[in-house]
Amino acid sequence: MNKEKLKPIGIFDSGLGGLTVLKEVRKLLPDESLIYFGDSGRAPYGTKSEETVRAYTAQDISFLLSKGVKAVVVACNTAAACAGKDLLDSFGVPVVEVIGAGSEEAARVTTSGKIGVIGTQATIRSGVYERAVRSILPDCVFSSKACPLFVPLVEEGWWDDDITVEVAKRYLSEIGDIDTLVLGCTHYPYLENVIRKVTGGRVTLVNSAKAVAHKLEATLEKEGLKNAKGPATVEYYTSDSVDKFASLGELFLGNLGGKVFRADTEAFS
Repeated sequence: MNKEKLKPIGIFDSGLGGLTVLKEVRKLLPDESLIYFGDSGRAPYGTKSEETVRAYTAQDISFLLSKGVKAVVVACNTAAACAGKDLLDSFGVPVVEVIGAGSEEAARVTTSGKIGVIGTQATIRSGVYERAVRSILPDCVFSSKACPLFVPLVEEGWWDDDITVEVAKRYLSEIGDIDTLVLGCTHYPYLENVIRKVTGGRVTLVNSAKAVAHKLEATLEKEGLKNAKGPATVEYYTSDSVDKFASLGELFLGNLGGKVFRADTEAFS
């Protein structure tokens, strides 16, 4: 058997939001071992400059490569938006990111061509989603809104709190008339119930976690790297408190299924 197939897949995010991606990858690819890195010690990425996020992204991927991963999933929309294709293609392993997958899904499910995206300030400022969606649907009506308070609310575990509902009302009132809304940050699926309350269920929500899991599977098959025999393991790393990550991670996933370790990405600067 090709020994490369036995290597783990690396997944990283600015915090715990990328666990939405890990959850979908585990369901779709149960024989694959996974290493997850949540850079909670430097979160949020969305309020930082493009240069800073690019530097963090390079460090995060280098850290995962030091663990011997065969592929990397950029579960952080902000990292994918700021890093650019040149950086993501420079590491010598397949790199799959969430923006392309989410944009393709939005273009597929919209019925009127009126598409919105919510994300961090950096993701929205980059315009990357609009470019990606318009490359598929040039005549779409596109709206976007930065929602910088959503990430800290998710990281606090305030997924269905009255405060979160009020924040969502304020943000979503400015998004315009749409039939499809891309959750352009992997933290946001934890707020789906709140967002559905505010939109009244009239808008189709696109969670790119499922789409990127399928894109990862296709990439592994194309590169001859898909492992179909297991056994699968999972490890977690955080740049912040191990105890906090473990506690919230259990809340996010129900069962982590692996140990949490402290990581120092500054060693890869």
